[in-house]
Amino acid sequence: MSSSDQLTSAPLQQPSAQSGMSYALEKSQKRNKRAKWIAIGSITALLILVAIGVGVGVGVSKNKNNNNNNSAASSSSSSSSDEPTQDGPGGTTQTDPNDPSSFTKDARLHKSLYGLAYTPVGSLMPNCGSVLKDIIVDIQLMSQLTNRLRLYGSDCNQSALVLEAIKQTKVDMKVYLGNYPDITDDTVYTRQRDAIKEALQTYGRDHVAGITVGNEFILNYVTDQGGDPNGATGNVAGAKLVTYINDTRSMLQDLGMGDMQVGNSDAGYYFNDLVLEAVDYGLANVHPWFADVTIDQAANWTFTSFDEENVQHAATLPNKPQMYIAETGWPSQANDTAHDSNGASTASEANLQTFLDNFVCQANTNNVGYFYFEFFDEKWKDEMYGGVEGYWGLFHQNRTLKNVQIPDCSAP
Repeated sequence: MSSSDQLTSAPLQQPSAQSGMSYALEKSQKRNKRAKWIAIGSITALLILVAIGVGVGVGVSKNKNNNNNNSAASSSSSSSSDEPTQDGPGGTTQTDPNDPSSFTKDARLHKSLYGLAYTPVGSLMPNCGSVLKDIIVDIQLMSQLTNRLRLYGSDCNQSALVLEAIKQTKVDMKVYLGNYPDITDDTVYTRQRDAIKEALQTYGRDHVAGITVGNEFILNYVTDQGGDPNGATGNVAGAKLVTYINDTRSMLQDLGMGDMQVGNSDAGYYFNDLVLEAVDYGLANVHPWFADVTIDQAANWTFTSFDEENVQHAATLPNKPQMYIAETGWPSQANDTAHDSNGASTASEANLQTFLDNFVCQANTNNVGYFYFEFFDEKWKDEMYGGVEGYWGLFHQNRTLKNVQIPDCSAP
């Protein structure tokens, strides 16, 4: 049965408020920990900098006087809990070892994905350790799957490193840069804004599709404080986020890039209208795994939930922001048997294949913009959160493709 046949013949499961809230709340428990880790790590890093009086090279600002290829090539020298995996069976082959654009294409890969969610190895504060040569390999692989990437933040020089890798590989790729702020510490926002600004000054805008300000910002705050995304509590966080969004627009205006799109990303059921009315686009996390649906229902649930909760609502707002799916996918395993099922289906490569078959080509046919979650498995998530969190990639951590076939259909 083709994916389109299965989608039309299977009954749609309507996303109830309970299933949506369950999905968002379960995910928020993990994401909140990440946000707190980032905040704690930021403070720790600042204290270390004050104590030793030297920088660790996590920002693009270190290269203000050297805006050339070396600006991105020098990243943090501190160690990362998720060590780069350049060595090993994964990666690409170059016909010219000195020319990253001479990489050999992999016949198993097809440019079928609208976009990919991507976090470079070693880009989490305070353990910055991103390496340009590894990001070049990532770009070589991802460029065979998509023309679009989204980043979550700009710490650890990642904006400049990704743009430098695109420059050296000469691929057709647009990136949505990210700023991952913390409501309790404005400096988390400002340091990432400044990193984005310098990356734009160095590399220009040719490969930048937009800037996403905030990731699950409302979800995290409402979960911590209680309340509703569009109630009093949600509006407190929304108003704060709007100040960051407006400041980003001012920064772009100063650079002569005032027409660049600015957006926001959050859990599908946790968008705040103050925020949506201030942006050009919204990125909604829509995860059938966390909604406890079966793998056979997963693609249909994703389409229905996204349309009813995000697309239709955005169309009622004065600015009508364009909505995309920020994250969707299916985990290929868990780190223990207690978490290898969502209660309806298991985490497995076979079910990952089913989701790919049922979702990708149907989304492309229906012009649903999405960023598949995600490029490769992330070891730090497994270590920090456990369960399925570290196993959402199409590739293993060592950049070898999992036992799946990439659908072969053109992305819009």
